Amino acid sequence: MFFVRTATERDLPAISKLLSETSHATYDALYDAEKIDEISTKWHSVAALKANLAGKNAEFLVADNGKTIGGMAYAAMSETLHETAVLHQLYVLPAFQRQGIGRDLFAELETCFPYAGRMRLEVEENNAKAIAFYEAHGFAPEGSGSPHWGIETIAMEKTLD
Repeated sequence: MFFVRTATERDLPAISKLLSETSHATYDALYDAEKIDEISTKWHSVAALKANLAGKNAEFLVADNGKTIGGMAYAAMSETLHETAVLHQLYVLPAFQRQGIGRDLFAELETCFPYAGRMRLEVEENNAKAIAFYEAHGFAPEGSGSPHWGIETIAMEKTLD
């Protein structure tokens, strides 16, 4: 059983590995593995994660069963969008997907931003499983997102209660 808790600096190497493994499992069929390595090296490095961990008005969570970190989520209040929390990352190791870890991480994140009226995210436009997950959790498409590394994204938003 996995429990959601706040990430610590000691978790960062395991989170970096989780992000790389999950990214390759999700995107290698769509993009070449070298591109995914390049993205992971920049966005999923321990140094990048450490900067997120230290971020203000942010939450960095992990799903931990005492042996393995099976998932992670990171969100922060937007610096430009009024009363909007931005979900930057929500990843679950492939071996643990479809077991409620993503749901539990997301449910915890929703409670972490009491002054946010909505949550926004961008998801890779060909990641049908992620889009379906977010739609099942109340997100609706809001148009095109910003391309990252030549990868097109869809912006999605949800009103928070």
